[in-house]
Amino acid sequence: MVVKSYIESAGPVGSAALKNRFDLGMSSATIRNEMSELEKLGLLGHPFTSSGRVPTKLGYQAFVSELMEAAVLSDQDRMVMERELMSATQDTQTLIRESSRILSRLARLLGVVLSPKMSEGVLQRLEIVQVASDTVMFVISVRGGFIRTILMQIDSELRKDQLDALVSLLNERLAGLTLDEIRRTCLPRFQDLTDEETGLVQLIVDRSTDLFSETPSSGTIQMDGTTYILSEPEFSEMAPVKELIDLLDDESSITQIVEQSLEQVAGVAGTGIARIRIGCESSHPSSGRLSIVSAPYVRSNLRGTIGLIGPTRMNYARAVALVEGISTLMSVPGTSEHLA
Repeated sequence: MVVKSYIESAGPVGSAALKNRFDLGMSSATIRNEMSELEKLGLLGHPFTSSGRVPTKLGYQAFVSELMEAAVLSDQDRMVMERELMSATQDTQTLIRESSRILSRLARLLGVVLSPKMSEGVLQRLEIVQVASDTVMFVISVRGGFIRTILMQIDSELRKDQLDALVSLLNERLAGLTLDEIRRTCLPRFQDLTDEETGLVQLIVDRSTDLFSETPSSGTIQMDGTTYILSEPEFSEMAPVKELIDLLDDESSITQIVEQSLEQVAGVAGTGIARIRIGCESSHPSSGRLSIVSAPYVRSNLRGTIGLIGPTRMNYARAVALVEGISTLMSVPGTSEHLA
């Protein structure tokens, strides 16, 4: 009851408020005694001597692990998600962008989506396009709709028939392998071709790490809803606002928070496929005042993460329902078994 009241009011909860709101059949003095016992257990705290109580981190963990009602996505929320994501399901990058936007708007929190790691993706097709006399562009298409393009310098212009024949040969040998497999086994796979006349095979072998490894851009994070989280009472003063803005400007820290949110460690509570982490501890001071509700999504065996970041006072049940709903819609049909 304290958690529910605090989520709504953002202020310390007193015994009189609980008595007036809930039919407990007990006096204010009895309620105060119970709250005092909860405080001794570390589940509640109070910011001022004469104030009401607020949930502690331990209290929130107990709430989401044992007391929170099952997350149920409302029919209205489901209809909004399905309608607005329907046109984006075939284009993964658009889907990621729209999912973050819709999630943040429905929850009025910060919506974040991490793209799957390209290195774990299966190569669908490799194209090589000459864009200048001394430059070629490698276009790497991965199952699930992800594409990486990389420009590289070459010594001389290539004939189209040479390029077409080489591209066909490369796809025969590489299609169906993960990018990580290609990177690790590039040299033995092309041992018999390193002296071919275009020099492109040798270039691929020499630059295999650049072509087939993880890059910052392949782990793209999409964020929406900064104005929502800044409007929360926890960030009504200048100091916490500045700390939060510094955190949101640091994509590497946000990425780390999202990636770690699914780990089975202390401070994480599970509800279905979603995970709740109370206190997103990082090097930024404001992260301790934040929580994240996150879930994986899978597209063609590529696993990404979607989540909501907000104050520890967030409505966890609603956040879980929204995150799990979006995760289900983002995942390609037939891959839901990989989410657990």
